Amino acid sequence: MTTEAGLRRTIRGLLLALPVALVAWIAVLALVLRAGGEAPAAFVPFPSETLLAALPADVTVTAGSAVSVTLRGDAPDLVARLYAAGAWLVLPAGLEACVPSFLERQL
Repeated sequence: MTTEAGLRRTIRGLLLALPVALVAWIAVLALVLRAGGEAPAAFVPFPSETLLAALPADVTVTAGSAVSVTLRGDAPDLVARLYAAGAWLVLPAGLEACVPSFLERQL
């Protein structure tokens, strides 16, 4: 019985730790990018229509889907400009495997 209870506690602990680790990982990515980290592109999950309409002219949409948009721009303040345009979260992107192909539609 003790081994079974210990196993249940371990599984419960892991199930609670996984979402916390995922949120912490996303927060670190966003903070590093916001603090001046470099990435070839920016990934915005759940973009609003307002964001897409307010994009600066020199920002290019490189990929998009129903749940995200990937943007590229040459200006060093791209991340700040995306937040100013209405993005609620900006993550680094640009690596080939950043977004699974079934979620991405090339534009």
